[in-house]
Amino acid sequence: MNILILGSGGREHAFAKKISESNKITNLYVAPGNAGTATVAKNLPINPTDFLKVKETVLQHEISMVVVGPEAPLVEGVHDFFLADNELKKIPVIGPKKDGALLEGSKDFSKQFMEKHNIPTARYQSFTKDTLKEGFAFLETLNPPFVLKADGLAAGKGVLILNELEEAKTELEEMLSNQKFGEASSTVVIEEFLDGIELSVFVLTDGKSYKILPSAKDYKRIGEGDTGLNTGGMGAISPVPFADEAFLQKVEERVVKPTVIGLQKDGIDYRGFVFIGLMNVDGNPQVIEYNVRMGDPETEVVLPRIQSDLVDLFEGVANQTLESKSYEVTNQIATTVMLVSGGYPEAYEKGKEITGFDSVNDSIVFHAGTTEKDGKVVSNGGRVMAVTSFGDSIEEALEKSYASIDEISFEKMNYRKDIGFDLL
Repeated sequence: MNILILGSGGREHAFAKKISESNKITNLYVAPGNAGTATVAKNLPINPTDFLKVKETVLQHEISMVVVGPEAPLVEGVHDFFLADNELKKIPVIGPKKDGALLEGSKDFSKQFMEKHNIPTARYQSFTKDTLKEGFAFLETLNPPFVLKADGLAAGKGVLILNELEEAKTELEEMLSNQKFGEASSTVVIEEFLDGIELSVFVLTDGKSYKILPSAKDYKRIGEGDTGLNTGGMGAISPVPFADEAFLQKVEERVVKPTVIGLQKDGIDYRGFVFIGLMNVDGNPQVIEYNVRMGDPETEVVLPRIQSDLVDLFEGVANQTLESKSYEVTNQIATTVMLVSGGYPEAYEKGKEITGFDSVNDSIVFHAGTTEKDGKVVSNGGRVMAVTSFGDSIEEALEKSYASIDEISFEKMNYRKDIGFDLL
């Protein structure tokens, strides 16, 4: 079969690599892809949210399945677009329709969903510029730190955690009245701060049954010891050592099952990934957020640990036969370390030649922000490459990743040297 992956980052390279290993694949395409996806698939220069162009491509290349990497096409309704088109409606899309994508597209919707289906989460209220004063009053009922979340998609930047009440009030006004995050912050969710250890659990569902994928923990801050500005993610570890069988049993019973059943009860036919951002609070899971796709860089440690045929699992999602599909995960630990452009997550330069990555043997190098120019691979984003390794311990896997990084070079390359520091 011919498969099209939409997206261009490290997550999409990980998908492309895993899908290319399936014996069910004839041709694999990635739109728009990067220099890494070009080594296992054919890149097509298409914007994933240009649905007419996507349609043209799907028909031209006789695509029989579409796998959606990023959230934007899902929230904008790519799945619904396929179902509404006579030429496309029989082609399965791995990723939820617009109604399901609201779990990520609207923080307010997802909090209401959790409340309705008794899924454990932080106490919250939502506000608009017309209820700004009520927002101030609600902040006064909370203990610091204060958590403010833009309701809509804000490219991962719409969450503020603030220690001072006055600062929280100022930022709330900036978000609501002055549109700090544009349309995304026309509604703001204020919630109580959860104190615990963060992790992510990923679920693949066909709308009826589900498979729980490996747990992972990512490191968002740019600086060592989790300091400095938030990024798209500087590294990840899978599995998470503190997420033992007993904890994961609680996650399944209290979060995963009620989420899948809740979607059914609400008449949402959900087929794809659910990324559940969790906080382990004194041994109990609390949901921080839902995303409706795989995370990045967590995908780069989760997918390599899956030993089953990913295309076979996706066929199960499309045909609602996921329950009967074989699903196995390696016991080995996977770690990934992200190489980023100097200056990221603020201003950074692109077009820096990258060398040495093709001589790495002990790790898998996933390209994120890369492209080819004049026969050379150059940087094309803030997060440039993810270096993933396996080991029987976190230390062993990290040692391999850092040894492999020593072979890779580009101007102003930056990375964290302490990924997994809090788990060792």
